[in-house]
Amino acid sequence: MTSGSGEHPQDTAGRPAGEGRADPATEAFVAHRNLLFTVAYELLGSAADAEDVLQETWLRWAAVDLGTVRDRRAYLVRITTRQALSRLRALGRRKESYVGPWLPEPLLTAPDVAEDVELADSVSMAMLLVLETLAPTERAVFVLREVFDLGYDEIAEAVDKSPAAVRQIAHRARTHVAARRPRGVVSPAETRDALDAFRRAVETGDLQGLLDILAPDVVLTGDGGGVVQAVPRPIVGADKVARLLVAGLGRIAAVASLRPAQVNGCPALVLRLGGAIDTVVAVRIDDGLITGLYAVRNPEKLSHMRRETTLRR
Repeated sequence: MTSGSGEHPQDTAGRPAGEGRADPATEAFVAHRNLLFTVAYELLGSAADAEDVLQETWLRWAAVDLGTVRDRRAYLVRITTRQALSRLRALGRRKESYVGPWLPEPLLTAPDVAEDVELADSVSMAMLLVLETLAPTERAVFVLREVFDLGYDEIAEAVDKSPAAVRQIAHRARTHVAARRPRGVVSPAETRDALDAFRRAVETGDLQGLLDILAPDVVLTGDGGGVVQAVPRPIVGADKVARLLVAGLGRIAAVASLRPAQVNGCPALVLRLGGAIDTVVAVRIDDGLITGLYAVRNPEKLSHMRRETTLRR
């Protein structure tokens, strides 16, 4: 399945496409597909794994007796959450053997994602990294409650906990996230301005210009996955980060282009070498300065930068 394409689920479920009117199960799945992908992606930080979860969800949904289903949306979200939680625990084990820092898979998102401020914030690279610090059940409860506004009873069914336990988990998760999320809401215009200043400074080798836009304690994290070269550990400090960026882009300036794009609902930059996507750079901004730079270089994580992904709440 490809995210946000609106494809018929039978394209991946082994059924013939385009044969008359879809059955009720297919219609319900297609109607909620972008929502289900968004739920899975927010729980996993991986579009590839989210697509696998959707295929598993479809296979289970296709076997359900719809006559027993009162709320098809809630039922589909419940299946998706359970499949995502199972995969999230397996993904945690995979990350332990991942080469270098792990970053979420970037998505080239449709413009309307940025218009939903809460959705854009929830899928931003900075927020996904905050969600990574939650235990799997805490992450599911937080996402379902705070992003998708599900009731405690619905969430309880999805995570196999009592509603009272879910309320406690939600409170704990909110406190945890609040202590780690970016300070205050940054408008897309502020992010674009910061990125424009950052891009001009990098392209012109303006070290002072970079120091002016980078926070003193800025952290640069690179994800090459052991497939391509990237910084092996986070680089901390404006001077170190600025000098690394100026020197690095200076070596490839003749074949490099750095252009803006909407990534995970937020302004970001895409570095191309010889026309091919090489690196996606997302940022975290606090108090007008860039405090986090997230450079995804692992080519296995860049496939969703070739087409827009539709996310829904």
